[in-house]
Amino acid sequence: MNVRRINWPLWVGFLLTIAAFMTYFFVFVWIPFTRDFPWANLLLFAFAGVLLFMGLRRGFASDRPHPTRSKIVAVIVSAFSLLVCALFVFSFFVVGRWLPASKGAPQVGQRVPEFTLPDTTGKPVSLNELLRSPINGKTPRGVLLVFYRGYW
Repeated sequence: MNVRRINWPLWVGFLLTIAAFMTYFFVFVWIPFTRDFPWANLLLFAFAGVLLFMGLRRGFASDRPHPTRSKIVAVIVSAFSLLVCALFVFSFFVVGRWLPASKGAPQVGQRVPEFTLPDTTGKPVSLNELLRSPINGKTPRGVLLVFYRGYW
């Protein structure tokens, strides 16, 4: 009786590689702890690599029913998974360095130019007004500016 066994470590490793790539953009980018350095994705890629290595060894085992086909599939799936992992690492660590520095952005402690912006209720508020209006009977020493990204 010829029982056809699936190379499950290879396919689980492939699916885990795709999941590790996609979860950064759809899940982990919203969490600052994992957005700044993708440690969770790198762990998923490492675990997928172990499974792919196991699947590659299993694909080259001599007891396979179709040894040539299992070798070809194992090599193609492993190479594609390695390409996806390399694309993620390149895009995060190399392309991220190509972004220009924001030299014109105000630095901490630097005085910003005078402005007038709407507050959360839509009422215009100027910087001078914020610095002059007393809080608990004392004149404020500074202003904390928080900018929220709009919905565009």
